[in-house]
Amino acid sequence: MKTLVLFTALIFAVPATLLCQKDRNTDEYKVAAIGFYNLENLFDTLDSPTTNDADFLPNGRLLWNTEKYVSKEANMAKVISQLATDITPDGVAILGVAEVENRKVLEDLVAQPTLQDRHYEIVHYESPDERGIDVGLLYQPKYFTLTGSRAFPVQLKDPKTGEPDFTRDVLYATGTFDGEQIHIMVGHWPSRRGGESASAWARAAAAGVCRHVADSILAIDPHAKILVMGDLNDDPVNKSVYQVLQAKGKAEGLKAGELYNPWYDLFKSGTGTLAYRDAWNLFDQIILSQGLVSKTTGGWQLYKTKIFRQPWLLQTEGAFRGYPFRTFVGDIFINGYSDHLPVYLLFLKKK
Repeated sequence: MKTLVLFTALIFAVPATLLCQKDRNTDEYKVAAIGFYNLENLFDTLDSPTTNDADFLPNGRLLWNTEKYVSKEANMAKVISQLATDITPDGVAILGVAEVENRKVLEDLVAQPTLQDRHYEIVHYESPDERGIDVGLLYQPKYFTLTGSRAFPVQLKDPKTGEPDFTRDVLYATGTFDGEQIHIMVGHWPSRRGGESASAWARAAAAGVCRHVADSILAIDPHAKILVMGDLNDDPVNKSVYQVLQAKGKAEGLKAGELYNPWYDLFKSGTGTLAYRDAWNLFDQIILSQGLVSKTTGGWQLYKTKIFRQPWLLQTEGAFRGYPFRTFVGDIFINGYSDHLPVYLLFLKKK
């Protein structure tokens, strides 16, 4: 991949006024955006015998038909097409996604008129999840060159009953981004069904898988550039994130091999990506290794943390006023977007 030529759209000279004070003595930077978005039940209308998709069929509980599916795809594409475009005209170069039924719904997504010119390619694996949903990764090949990928299973066994449970795999992808190797994990950790405390063990198991993969990479290169992203179904302060994944809330003093969670302070200030019982949670996170935070490692470094919170992504009336504007309220189709807000990070690199 040509280091500079291919970045004419996504990565460009940033005006000094956009940079933090300590960087204003430098005239030009490259900038890149990487994000995550839970697409909330992006199912097709076809019956798949191996997928729990009964509700999302024309004769199912939600009366999920072609018209609704087409509208859902267009709505998701509208959101994705606008992420980070205030800073880079090509938007997000890499986007992790969750709650997709299969590869076909992602193929339909990237073919939408608002996205097709970006030529997103797809990384996707079928998961054994009992809801029939998977995670995926979209990337623009002129910015990111994929060199490898695989799915890491999250093996669950109920600590009380010993019964196995099935959830989403952790998707792992690696490749070069402007000539630099990066490692990406996309996850959708087990839900809080049955209660936050009662289900915490399952999210700890998912966090353990991510930590193990990260440790394996960091054992070879302590300054490796790693991103762990997803709907973690836990906040930055919860045990799975803060203790098991060991994602620290402060960048200062971060050591090689450690992970940094740039969403920690945002959550503590009351900001979130989804609402439940009139309170905000920040489940959607992108966590970074020290290599993407410490300027001593050079190359791409974290600049800004963003929640894409537009007025049109929030409900304006009813009992859920101010909540994310989702596709359904109960069984009623309201033609919204998702019950989660998307997030993204901006990275800078001296030109």
